[in-house]
Amino acid sequence: IADSAEMIAFDRMPMDVKIDREAGTATVNAGMRYAELGRALEREGLSLPNTASLPHITAAGGTATATHGSGDKRQNLAGAVSGLEFVTAEGDLLRVERGDPDFAGMVVHIGALGVVTRVTFDVQPTYRVRQEVFLDLEWDVLYAQFDEIFRSGDSVSIFTDYGETVNELWVKTIVKDDDDWQPRSELFGGRAATVQVHPVMRFDGTVCTEQLGVPGAWIDRMPHFVEAALTDAGNEMQAEYMLDRRHAVDGIRALRELADLVEPYILAAEFRTVAADDLWMSSSYARETVCLHYATRADAGVPGTMLPVVEAALAPFAPRPHWGKLFVATADELEPRYPKMNDFRALADRLDPHGKFRNPYLIEKVFGA
Repeated sequence: IADSAEMIAFDRMPMDVKIDREAGTATVNAGMRYAELGRALEREGLSLPNTASLPHITAAGGTATATHGSGDKRQNLAGAVSGLEFVTAEGDLLRVERGDPDFAGMVVHIGALGVVTRVTFDVQPTYRVRQEVFLDLEWDVLYAQFDEIFRSGDSVSIFTDYGETVNELWVKTIVKDDDDWQPRSELFGGRAATVQVHPVMRFDGTVCTEQLGVPGAWIDRMPHFVEAALTDAGNEMQAEYMLDRRHAVDGIRALRELADLVEPYILAAEFRTVAADDLWMSSSYARETVCLHYATRADAGVPGTMLPVVEAALAPFAPRPHWGKLFVATADELEPRYPKMNDFRALADRLDPHGKFRNPYLIEKVFGA
């Protein structure tokens, strides 16, 4: 977690990608960004099962915090990790692989177990994707057809500012060999966009990956933003809460009731879905998940005023916050929402008995005072 007085960077280490075709894996430097990793895999005719919306995050950071993309059948980025190399608190090199004891507790480690130096990913054959955007979906349609909407593509996202309509529906679909796609003028009542659009309607859509149904390599369509775009909006804050999929509509309704409160801060909200996994500290541990995200202006009122009310509204649905974004819940509040949190604490105590890797964030959010 970057909220620390001390940082370790990997920029000066070799950014190589070691592919094992027989095992179906690729091992990379922990500091490699997904953009570079995706390009290296694409050159070899390979791909990752999923990517986040931003291609600028690193292999270690994205997986350690269970960062995700979207898709009913797609796990978050940590789900593709099959091996890790750590430098432990004692300076030893520790290599762990899927199937080893406690491996499920070590992937989403939120920086508490050691310094990850290498990450091994499952890889698969490359594929092509097309991306379509539809505008001004009615809220009642979203509520009534939530499942159908999020199954209308291989990766689906909703963007809104909680106004009169749902601003944008983004549908990413794998292009098959016998593809006979024809442009659609509407979907679920939303009209097809005819120019590139940005999740924040007033921003320039040219920083986003190509839309309008034009097929492209997975690494050029699965992220929302192009490699050259440093961030989606610039100086901003982000918060995100993961609920059991069955609470999706109720959770969205609860947040919509807070529209007046969040209006001074919000740039855009995004709704996505993620498949369940077995990783102890994952926000999708043992449950199909809906992800409710805010991108806001950089304003102290977000953590000070907005998020306490948002978290109180979502409390009946046992929200799990994104470990790499803002939230106000403490370890005591989060413990009941993570069935394996005490096991994770014990694992951290064993690997880092003197707490070398703990900082105020981890103490407040995971280990408790």
